[in-house]
Amino acid sequence: MNYNFKILLQKAEEGGFTVIVPSLPGCITQGEDLDDAIIMAKEAIEVYIEELKDRGEMIPDDTNTFEYSLNLALA
Repeated sequence: MNYNFKILLQKAEEGGFTVIVPSLPGCITQGEDLDDAIIMAKEAIEVYIEELKDRGEMIPDDTNTFEYSLNLALA
């Protein structure tokens, strides 16, 4: 089965990127650059899903989640 997950990539002050998977609480990893961060995210998601399967829990995904970036100019 295929799952769809949105990931947030944030530049870390010390270098590299922190990755957060919003639909999987606590699923956070990091990488030295964007490519590494994406590879690490895939690995973290796979481990997280295996744990959910082992517990018999539902596996959430972002198939029906829409994303929009809102930019506000505040005075």
